[in-house]
Amino acid sequence: MNRAIFAAVSLLATLASCQSSKVKITGRFVGSQADMVYLEQVGTLEHSVIDSIKLGEDGGFALKIDNGTTTPTLYNGDRVTLRAAGSVLRNYTVEGALESELLREFNKSYIEGAIKLNDAVSRYTAADIDEKQREEIAREYTQIYRDIKRNQLRFIVEHKDRIAAVYALRQRLPNDAYLFNGDSDVIYYRTVAEAIEQSYPDSPYLPILRSQIARMDAQISLLSQVKQTNFPEIEMPDMYGKEIKLSSLEGKVILLHFWSAAIGNGNAINADLKKIYEKYHDRGFEIYQVAVDTSKAAWINAVQEQQLPWISVSDLLGESSPALGVYNIGKLPSNYLIDRSGNIVAKDLAGDKLDAEIQKNI
Repeated sequence: MNRAIFAAVSLLATLASCQSSKVKITGRFVGSQADMVYLEQVGTLEHSVIDSIKLGEDGGFALKIDNGTTTPTLYNGDRVTLRAAGSVLRNYTVEGALESELLREFNKSYIEGAIKLNDAVSRYTAADIDEKQREEIAREYTQIYRDIKRNQLRFIVEHKDRIAAVYALRQRLPNDAYLFNGDSDVIYYRTVAEAIEQSYPDSPYLPILRSQIARMDAQISLLSQVKQTNFPEIEMPDMYGKEIKLSSLEGKVILLHFWSAAIGNGNAINADLKKIYEKYHDRGFEIYQVAVDTSKAAWINAVQEQQLPWISVSDLLGESSPALGVYNIGKLPSNYLIDRSGNIVAKDLAGDKLDAEIQKNI
């Protein structure tokens, strides 16, 4: 079974619905190794399979969505037809869906460019070429990469009022963390959000875009406050609403700890931290604990029930908190140990290893 058979469709039809709550998706794929078609609901944070069907002997299929939303996302109509011969990603066609036709236009250029990049990498790493050939391939790779990025940004700007631009915003080439150039990416997000607000004011993607923009703006603000002590500033409210800066603890050994009251392992982790806190607090050790939560009640209840003695703060933005991006937090719990001079000396320590590192720096 080859899930790629529906990769093309999930890029266009399954990111949402249409102008009718009932949608029919039909098509025919020939020359592929796949035997199933999967309908995926693709969101910003997760993907889920909502339907599937076995291809007919002639490669045909038909799928229905009976309860789609009435706000268009990546296709715009209540009857969508897809066809492909051979490579689905490169050769599919779509009828009855303006947004999906725009996406096909973007996707064809993007995928073909990515294939060219992979080919250049394969030739560059071949054992039977000399240094001059490698330099030529490196220049070719750079030019292809720039062309892909230029086309991607052009598409986003030219079609900023279309949901297809939202999809284009999210695409990344291998090893690319940013759309274009880090801080300046927010310009493109803001351009699309403002245009989508005019064309599709009820789009479910609009609040997501706004949240991303707010996080990027806040991250830029935090990065602008990076001190010579090598750690970005954090200023968040405690349970009483008092804003507390991380830098207010300068001169102490600080454990910057990220956790969530909603995660079940919080009690055990905090119990271990309490022992370390009691051991070293009087010698200049402090914990600045950031709760990655959205429920103020759950966070405050956890702090009070566990009687946490250190600084507990939260901006109640959950996974949208800009502090997570600034400190590159990919899992919870996570922590950084900062010495008295403001240098980050260790990351993600617990138990005896944390105790030993604090002892070394206290």
